[in-house]
Amino acid sequence: MNIVEIVPKDNDTLYIKAEDGKAGLFDVKPYLESEAFAPPKDGSKFERIHNGGYFIEWDWGANLSTDTILARWEALLTDNA
Repeated sequence: MNIVEIVPKDNDTLYIKAEDGKAGLFDVKPYLESEAFAPPKDGSKFERIHNGGYFIEWDWGANLSTDTILARWEALLTDNA
């Protein structure tokens, strides 16, 4: 999967769209308790995301691979960011 769009949503969720047109919501909440994800607890930092194509990375170095995203995202039937 190659990521073409990431949109931070309410409640620590990301809207993610892939190059093939598939889209889904990814809940980051289960990861926020880990040491790597400690910084986003202030809210504003959560929105500073870098799209690496095959991964998502935040300013402080936390990242999620597309394998992780695909395994745990809620696929959407329509594209409604």
